[in-house]
Amino acid sequence: MSPPSARLQTKPVITCLKTFLISYSLIFWFTGVILLAVGVWGKVNLEFDLLLASDKGTNAPYVLIGTGAVIIIFGLFGCFATCRGSPWMLKLYAMFLTLVFLSELVAGISGFIFRHEIKAVLLGVYNKAESVYSGKGNEDLDRIQRTLQCCGEKNYTSWANTDYFKKEGIPKSCCNMTAGVNCTSAELKDLNTAASVVYQQGCFSLMTTTLEANLGIIAGISFGIAFFQLIGIFLACCLSRYITNNQYEMSSKQFNPALP
Repeated sequence: MSPPSARLQTKPVITCLKTFLISYSLIFWFTGVILLAVGVWGKVNLEFDLLLASDKGTNAPYVLIGTGAVIIIFGLFGCFATCRGSPWMLKLYAMFLTLVFLSELVAGISGFIFRHEIKAVLLGVYNKAESVYSGKGNEDLDRIQRTLQCCGEKNYTSWANTDYFKKEGIPKSCCNMTAGVNCTSAELKDLNTAASVVYQQGCFSLMTTTLEANLGIIAGISFGIAFFQLIGIFLACCLSRYITNNQYEMSSKQFNPALP
């Protein structure tokens, strides 16, 4: 027979655990929204344009989008399972949280380990895009230079080694519009005169600085969210156990009304 004090405390504990787990599930759902937003940002952000267009492209944005969508669904499932008070649903929810914990832990570690490899891949892809630049069908490169207000890999002189420079000069997307200048073809074909009308900073340093900073942020968020899952696992397992024990006690009372 279970001690009467334990049985009396079961329902208040269940109510308390349900409140915490529903609150947790809503926060968990919101983290899914964040991951989905980060994934969409990664897909449309300029730093990923060249990687996605290359044969060495990364699927990281799609992974984040998919992960975020799944977390949103299971966050709602967690709320439903908690309200229903179903032990098997709560156990399934805890199993899913465990998988998310392991996945995000691996993602966070991978983000730090492979960030230099990503930088090397990006450099190769950028150099290739710059060498085959023709002025048509190269919207990504032009958009990067206009948006980041930069020119060339290291600086505007990087264009001197390309076939496009020999024919047309430096691309017009390098023209320093903030200075109110109007780049002419003659100016863009001469490196000396181009120095006063184009952006001075190289694009690759800007891109990698932004990318590395964001990878650090994403990895930090991944670690934080990963360890946050431990709270949900603990709450779901505890609630499932208390509900199971409560159901067992109620069944025992039905078969043996003499029990207190």
